[in-house]
Amino acid sequence: MNGKMLVTLLQTDIKWGASAENIRSAERLINSSQPSDLYVLPEMWSTGFATNPEGIAHEEDTNEALIWMRTIANERHCAICGSLAIHLSDNSYRNRHYFIDGRNHQEVFYDKHHLFTYGGEDKYYTPGQSHVVVEYEGFRILLLTCYDLRFPCWSRYADDREYDLIVVVANWPQSRQSAWQILTRARAIENQAYLIGVNRVGDDLYSHYVGASCVIDPIGRTLGQCHCDWIENMSVSLSLEELRRRRQKFRVLDDRD
Repeated sequence: MNGKMLVTLLQTDIKWGASAENIRSAERLINSSQPSDLYVLPEMWSTGFATNPEGIAHEEDTNEALIWMRTIANERHCAICGSLAIHLSDNSYRNRHYFIDGRNHQEVFYDKHHLFTYGGEDKYYTPGQSHVVVEYEGFRILLLTCYDLRFPCWSRYADDREYDLIVVVANWPQSRQSAWQILTRARAIENQAYLIGVNRVGDDLYSHYVGASCVIDPIGRTLGQCHCDWIENMSVSLSLEELRRRRQKFRVLDDRD
């Protein structure tokens, strides 16, 4: 552990309900990238943003996309994250953001808290009630999913929620692209944290998506951004030492509410 982490963003075009095809697309992007510490996929990357998950969501133990994520993490000795539509044994559905760490053999998940009521996500899914911060390669990582990005109180750095990096996985449509550009930077700046936002490209029944997946530093600078409407991977190195130096020099977090 040297205080640096190489992160690869996987900006995919998600084919509706076609899990096997989406897995193959994600694997091609991984295979064409340099070996990375962490790979990040979009929201519901194996199915598309299925607000009605009946017939699309699968149980955890039979979800081929989740099984594939575990295999990638173990075989490549890395971590991988992204959200999936999951059907639980109590017959509830979750938009579940998995973080699978093949180096330390740990797996955690965050259930999306702010369900997208405008699109009807709240009619079928159960919201999560807990924040999740996972430690990996020295970084403390806050997991968020799409609509969560709009709610600064939920993601606020706090005594019981200290972190260095926010990872947001999303299906964020072109019609609200300006909000994506602004909010990713706002969340990074106000919490003096790195932010990784991975969005999809392509079309589904409801929207067009242009991607613009990004890596933002703690002062709001763009360290890297994927092209609009391109299927691609992008790798960026993050420095924990640089983050700590900036927080120590300009101690904004000491004055937080």
